[in-house]
Amino acid sequence: MNLRQANLGMINSYPGGWDGMAAVLGLSRDALENRVYERKGQSVSVHQELQMQEFSGTTLFAEAIANRSGGVFTKLIEPGTVDREDLHSKFQELWAKVGDLSRAYTAYTDDNYIDSREKADLQRISNEIQRAMQELMALMFQIYCTPEEQSTPREVRKV
Repeated sequence: MNLRQANLGMINSYPGGWDGMAAVLGLSRDALENRVYERKGQSVSVHQELQMQEFSGTTLFAEAIANRSGGVFTKLIEPGTVDREDLHSKFQELWAKVGDLSRAYTAYTDDNYIDSREKADLQRISNEIQRAMQELMALMFQIYCTPEEQSTPREVRKV
């Protein structure tokens, strides 16, 4: 997902769509459209994108930034909101996504070539797997670690 797609998704997720989002940002609809579509030298500021994300109740801006940075966005889990069933479900979700990747790989390499559409689909599935894995690890640590161990930062290895 790129930034424009994220902006469009946030706008469409907000009640009232374009008109509603423009109003809460203090802009006219035309002004918002000019910024989103980068007309007349205008663009959406990071501050406005963060506001749109908050107003829309999505994480689309964070996901687009993570994607642009070569990563994936994983929302942190609220303490005390998960149990072993959630962990089991996340394992099942992860296995299903690995199966999706395997099926796509088999289908897409049948002709010994991966085109740009197939590459994008494989990358999307890979991102979903990475996100599911990070969510699974967060669930595991929340359920089985003490609060002190949950919040301990990763150890930094010295080179």
